[in-house]
Amino acid sequence: MAQIGGRYSALRRKIMEKILVVIGRIFFSTIFIMAGYSHVMSNQLISYAAAAGVPSPDLMVPAAGLLAFLGGLSVLLGYKAKWGAWFIVLFLVPVTLVMHSFWGATDTQVAMMQMTMFQKNLSMLGGALLIAHYGSGPYSLDTYIASFGKRKS
Repeated sequence: MAQIGGRYSALRRKIMEKILVVIGRIFFSTIFIMAGYSHVMSNQLISYAAAAGVPSPDLMVPAAGLLAFLGGLSVLLGYKAKWGAWFIVLFLVPVTLVMHSFWGATDTQVAMMQMTMFQKNLSMLGGALLIAHYGSGPYSLDTYIASFGKRKS
């Protein structure tokens, strides 16, 4: 992190880096928690998925919503965040390929909107894969539980 006027001590930089990871987890997870809830509760999304050709949309849409919600909550809390990130990956891959297939759209505006949504999902998929690899980071339940276990020994 760049030092502003050379006034950040090593401790302050370390604290800022930890806080930025927490803020990043909050921002990243919010969309999945909100989308997950709406997928479980929305008949309109089920109809939209049915029109897009999703098989068994009455089952698949709420199941996808549950994956997104649990994955987002896991990342937010930093509890089993690697598993939560994989839940998000399992949510994003089929949703991105089936619901945002811009290559099949005949209307130019629809194709552009779907391409934007496709690219947004790809960027979120990248974030989920980073969390799946690196984990939740500092100030998380995973870190707290790991440090608690070390103190008992």
